[in-house]
Amino acid sequence: MAPTADLASSAIPPREDEFDLLCALAGANLSSEQIDCIAHWNRATLDWGELLRLAEHHGVLPLAARNLIKHALGLPSEVEHSLRSAYDVNLRRSLWFSAELARIMQHFERAQVRVVPYKGPVLAQSTYGDPGLRSFSDLDFLISSADFERAKRVLAEIGYHASAELPPAIERLWLRTGYECSFDGAAGKNLVELQWALLPHFYAVDLRTGDLLGRASRTVAGGCEMPCLSPEDSLLALSLHAAKHLWTRLIWLSDIAETLRVETIDYSLVFSRARALGVARILGVSFWLVKNVLRAELPKSAEEMIAADSLVPVLGAEIAERLARGAGYDFESTDYFRLILKLRERRGDRWRYLWRLVWTPGAGDVAAVRLPEALFPLYRIVRIGRLLGKLVSR
Repeated sequence: MAPTADLASSAIPPREDEFDLLCALAGANLSSEQIDCIAHWNRATLDWGELLRLAEHHGVLPLAARNLIKHALGLPSEVEHSLRSAYDVNLRRSLWFSAELARIMQHFERAQVRVVPYKGPVLAQSTYGDPGLRSFSDLDFLISSADFERAKRVLAEIGYHASAELPPAIERLWLRTGYECSFDGAAGKNLVELQWALLPHFYAVDLRTGDLLGRASRTVAGGCEMPCLSPEDSLLALSLHAAKHLWTRLIWLSDIAETLRVETIDYSLVFSRARALGVARILGVSFWLVKNVLRAELPKSAEEMIAADSLVPVLGAEIAERLARGAGYDFESTDYFRLILKLRERRGDRWRYLWRLVWTPGAGDVAAVRLPEALFPLYRIVRIGRLLGKLVSR
C-alpha cells in the first residue's frame, strides 16, 4: 500500500495557463468548482488562439466550445463565433457517422456477422449524452478474427474497401500478429476499422475478443438498438487504448472520466479482470490522471486502485508533466518501450512484451522484404535486423 505522502507529493500543482483552463473545460458535466474556475478565469493573459489550438489537438474542442459558451463571462465575439462553428461542424459530422453506423450494423446483422461497435457514436451517446460533444473520425468494430473475411465482404457490398489491399498470405499473417484493418468509403479514407484485438499482439495483453463479444450489452446509437461493450470492458478498453498512446491527449482521459461518472460499474469485476490480464497498473494510472489532470472526482474503489501500487503516482506524474508540456513520444523509440514496460506490474508480462516486441513482425517488416508464405518465419530475422538498425542510427 502506497503511503499517503507519496500520493500527495506526486500530485500536479495547479497552474494558470491555457492547458489548465482546457482541463477544466474537458468534461460533459462540470462541477461547481470547474464552472466557477471557467467563469472567473483571468482572461487578460489568455491566448485564445493557443487555447483553441490545444483544444483541437487534444480532441476536446466540442467540449471546450460548449462549456465556454455556457459558462465563460465576456467571450470575445470572434472567439464565440469560432466556438459555435466548431461545435456545429462536429455535430454534423457526428450525426453522419451515427447514421452510417446504423446502416453498417443493419448489414452486419442481416449477414449474421457478430460485431460490437465501440468508441465513436456509441461512446458519444452513452457517456456524453450528446453526439456533438465527442469528436471522432472513424467507426470502430470489434470482431473475431474468424469472422474477418465475412465482415470484409459485407463492407465491400456497401462500398467500403480495405485501405491497403493485402495478398491473402500477408492478410493471414496480419490476422495472427496485428489487430486492425482500415477501410475507405465514398466519403473518405479510413472511415471504418475492423479490430480483432484491442492491442497489437506484441503488447502481451491477451484479452480475447470472443470474451468481449460474449459479454456485450445493448445500447441505442444512431436511432437503432445495437450491441456495445459492457461497462467493465469499456473501461478496460478505454484505458488500454489511452495507455498504448501514453495518454497524450485529454480526450482519452475525458472518455474514462465520463465512463466512471455515468456507467454502473462492478469495480470488483473490472479490477479482477485487470489483475488477471496484468494491466492493473495501467488502470491505476488512468484513474490517477483523471483525478490529478482533469481534477475529477473518483469513486472510492478507483482511489483504492491508485493506492494499491506505489508506482502509479510516480508514472502518473511523469506522464502528466509531458502531457501539460505537449511533449509527444516517438512510438518506436526505446524511451517509449521502457515506459510501456514500467506500466506492466508483473515480471512475466514484461518479459513476454519484450519477447513479442522482438519476434513479432509488423507492417514495416513485411513491406521491407517480400517473402513467400513458406518463409514467413524469416520475418523474425527481418524484424531483429530492422530493430538493430534503428538502435544504431539513434
